[in-house]
Amino acid sequence: MKLQPDSTQGPTITGYGSDWVAINGETKHSSTVVCSTGQTFAWNCDGFDKLGPADFEKLLDLGAELVIFGSGSTLRFPHPQWLQGLYDKRIGVETMDTHAACRTYNFLAGEGRKVVAALLIAPT
Repeated sequence: MKLQPDSTQGPTITGYGSDWVAINGETKHSSTVVCSTGQTFAWNCDGFDKLGPADFEKLLDLGAELVIFGSGSTLRFPHPQWLQGLYDKRIGVETMDTHAACRTYNFLAGEGRKVVAALLIAPT
């Protein structure tokens, strides 16, 4: 699906498919973190079954008020202990499939919110 972004200061998710996302037109085929404050980086996790608390700790100091966790092609919730560091810093967490997370990130970033999308893209 191709998305038409609003005018935002940070990166915009410009498209997605079953095993990729495009950020400002650049296609990514592995898990990625996108921050409305401008950062984008590889999120080194190869699948939901390989996630752990250390993966979510990488999201603690990005200045977010909300983390949107895109769990892949299906909705799967991370273990609450993995998210405890985010909760302790009063950072909200929402879980949805990766496609819904892409749309939600763009909407919230377009409103000027401090949002991070942690998008799980499992290799095919």
